[in-house]
Amino acid sequence: MKTKITLHFYAKRTKANAAGQLPIYVRLTVDGKRLEFSTKKFVENSKWSSELSKMKGTTEEARSINSYLDLMKTKVFNAQMELMHRNENLTIENFKEKLLGTEQRQRMLIPIFQDHNNKIKELVGKEYAPGTLERYKTSLSHTVEFLQWKFKVSDIEINKIDHAFVTDYEFWLRSVRNCANNTAVKYIKNFSKIIKLCLANDWLDKNPFANYKSKVKEVERVYLSEEEIQRIIEKDFKTERLSLVRDIFLFSCFTGLAYIDVKNLTKAHISIGIDGEKWIFTHRQKTESASKIPILPVTQMIIDKYADHPKSNNEDRLLPILTNQKMNAYLKEIAAVCEIEKDLTFHIARHTFATTVTLTNGVPIESVSKMLGHKNLRTTQHYAKVLDKKVSEDMKILRDKFSSTINISIAK
Repeated sequence: MKTKITLHFYAKRTKANAAGQLPIYVRLTVDGKRLEFSTKKFVENSKWSSELSKMKGTTEEARSINSYLDLMKTKVFNAQMELMHRNENLTIENFKEKLLGTEQRQRMLIPIFQDHNNKIKELVGKEYAPGTLERYKTSLSHTVEFLQWKFKVSDIEINKIDHAFVTDYEFWLRSVRNCANNTAVKYIKNFSKIIKLCLANDWLDKNPFANYKSKVKEVERVYLSEEEIQRIIEKDFKTERLSLVRDIFLFSCFTGLAYIDVKNLTKAHISIGIDGEKWIFTHRQKTESASKIPILPVTQMIIDKYADHPKSNNEDRLLPILTNQKMNAYLKEIAAVCEIEKDLTFHIARHTFATTVTLTNGVPIESVSKMLGHKNLRTTQHYAKVLDKKVSEDMKILRDKFSSTINISIAK
């Protein structure tokens, strides 16, 4: 389809100077889109021909201004020829860059994304967990695949990323990649961080996420009941491997610490708390927030059991923990042996601490939130929503109160 280009000069009456002269403006239209800018030349209203788009007469002033306008036409034509020669689209944006001298090296999305990931890689173990890097690497890979699927290109100029790009990317994640809602939202959130980086550096004029909305659906967290915990505690495992995994899993059930935080524990993290008892003082690697956890009897028994373990001593760790992958694999075996019909993973221990171990037993949610290292109480409240047992116990108190103090009779 042929691009329609029109050029028009006009005297702008609303911009008259102190002497009453009107500035001559250029109006360039490319496929219906306009670009208007001043020529820096002025003319008296009576001397301007709106029909001919030039100055009237043959005076020296008229010849000079009209000659300048002709040069401007030539400049537009040359810009058109150069864009065509370079196989670039004849768009109003490209003409603007040529005519107004705003053409500059375009920043591309993929190098910016890769540079972001390289910086995270350098800070793994300091400010970021290895899993964070893996998520951004996957997000970059998805972005490259989307560009190929949607535009048949391996990269794109960041100024071409708009609202439609974001919504199309989300559609691709949900349809082609078959991502669930929360997974798609998380990948889009990772991508939005790259856009925020561009905005912060003034590489983008407009935020493509300005009118974008997404919502993470609340997922019911899996946790173990008291009966299931007891089953694991009492099970006599025949292999040292499963016994070790069981013990460290229980350690997390009674401390609420995530895998990476258990792995990072040393004996130096144990100290005397405000009550004169032993506490664990640490920081969550994920959020860098402090966690201060009183040590329960079962927790102390596990610490004592592995106090002189060779792996713990050699690696200066509190417990001889295996890799997360191996822990989760062996937990599947433990679930099967203990007849627990749940997809047992190490992180379920953290959920179990929040629900069965603490909230169900009356520990205030504020205290639970502090021990879990949550920065926001709303994060902890997700656990409280599933505690039907706690609701039942609380209502029983109210029921007993009404039964003993209020004489209720209902007319038949």
